[in-house]
Parts: sequence; structure tokens; C-alpha cells
Amino acid sequence: MSSDASVLFDAPGPRTRLRHNIYSVVAAVVIVVIAWLVVRAFQHNGQITAAKWKPFLEGDVWQTYLLPGLRGTITAALLSIVFALILGTIFGLARLSDHLAVRIVAGVIVELARAVPVLILMIFLYNYFAQNNLIVPDQLALTAVVVALTIYNGSVVAEIVRSGIRSLPKGQTEAAVALGLRKGQLMRLILLPQAITAMLPAIVSQMVVALKDTALGYQITFQEIVRQGQQLGAAEQNTVPALIVVAVVMIVLNWALSKAATLLERRLRSRRRSSAVVPAAAALTDAAPGLDITLSGSKT
Repeated sequence: MSSDASVLFDAPGPRTRLRHNIYSVVAAVVIVVIAWLVVRAFQHNGQITAAKWKPFLEGDVWQTYLLPGLRGTITAALLSIVFALILGTIFGLARLSDHLAVRIVAGVIVELARAVPVLILMIFLYNYFAQNNLIVPDQLALTAVVVALTIYNGSVVAEIVRSGIRSLPKGQTEAAVALGLRKGQLMRLILLPQAITAMLPAIVSQMVVALKDTALGYQITFQEIVRQGQQLGAAEQNTVPALIVVAVVMIVLNWALSKAATLLERRLRSRRRSSAVVPAAAALTDAAPGLDITLSGSKT
């Protein structure tokens, strides 16, 4: 077995590798053929001609359709992400409570929120707010989208928080309890700072889901970028180019969100490393006042 073989399965032999290469080539050919057929169908219907792309060079098209939709998508995504993080953290910690009643109530709420489809929740909230005149008409669709996304994504974030904290070694909790730290101090000072870094990839994935799910607001007349792209396609008779532009915009938004989260994760990891090294150096310096220890390990 080779040195880079996985511990989960045996390394593939020459025949298996050859078979996998053949499958990869066949799959690539099939994808290319399908893409060619799709492009040919679009050309036959005149959907990707230069005239269909010309409206995107006009500022009025962007100001009337795409920019308002983009603003609605970003607004709903940001509000729902912030509220979902707050709500998810609260219920995630509640599911770890020492009180059985709190754990049961939080668990039931989280499971119910995860079980309800987001679109049904949006429609229900939209009609409920409208029938009871709880929200001004101009903000009705936005409120329903934000509340629905907050409830669903908050329940998922709650499970991420719970599993992230539980994944930490139990020895840290036992040591903190032995030192006399209270439960709040244990969570705030020891568990949460470590769990956040571990949870960040899953949280970012859920943020991307929240960003994409704003498109479901189309069903309740929410002015988001997918709805505006369809209206642009109907007005200019260029549905395919309009949806392609919308897809590119959504890809850029998701990439920017993932990139920002990656930079944040690197910063948190570097901060944790520096905070672990500096106290150790300070402790050695206090133990030997005449010894000057630098972070690089050299001494004078």
C-alpha cells in the first residue's frame, strides 16, 4: 500500500485507476455534449444573440430591474443571517442547559422550525401579517422573508452551535469546573471561543443557503434579484441572458461571502495562536527575570 493511502479504504490498484479515468473521460464528454445541445437550442431560439445582451449595457435596465432586486436580496440576506446567528446561538446554548425543561422546550422548537419548509413558512407569515395588519404594506414581503429565513436558519445554526460545543474535549470543561468557573464563564471564556472557529465552515454554508433562499420570496411578491431578472426577461424578451446575469451575480455574492468568512477564520486562528504563545512567554519571563524570550524562540 502506498504511503498516501487513505485509512478509510484501500488504495485503488492499476485497473481501478484506469477504470476511474475512463469514467471521468466519459462523464466529461457527456457534459460537453449536453452543454453543446443546450447552447445550440438557445441559438436556434435566438436567445443568445448580441441583441439579447444589449439591454445590459443600458443604465436604465440596471436601475429599474437588477439593482433594486440586488438591494432586496442583500437586505433580506443580511438581516436574516444576523438574526439567525443570534437566535441560533441562544437556542443552541439552551439545548445544552443543565435544566431538563429548558433543553426539552428548546429541542422541540428547534426541531419544529427545521421541519417546516421555508416557502410554506414565508406564505403563512405573509398572510398572517397581512390579515392582522401587523406590518405596513411596503415592508410586508420583506418582513415575511426575513422572519421565515431567521426561523429556519436559526434552528440549523442552533444545531451547529450545539454540536460544535459538544465536539470539544470534555477535559476542558472538567478543568474549568475544578477551577470554580460558573457555567456562563465556562461558555464565554473557554468553550465558545474555540467552538466558533470549528463551527465557522458550517455556519458559512448556512449563510450561503440563506442568501439563495431569498429567491423563494418571489412567491410572495418580494422584490429580489431572481424575480427582477424574470421581469426583465419578460420585458426585453431575453429570459435566458437575464437569468444568466442573475446567476453570475448570485455566484459573485456567494463567493464574496465565502471569501470573507475564510479571512475571518484565518484571523481567528492566528489570534488564538498568538494568545496562546504570548502568555507562555510571559510566564517563562516571570519565572526567570534575567531571561529575555522572543516569540521566535531565540533568547539573549
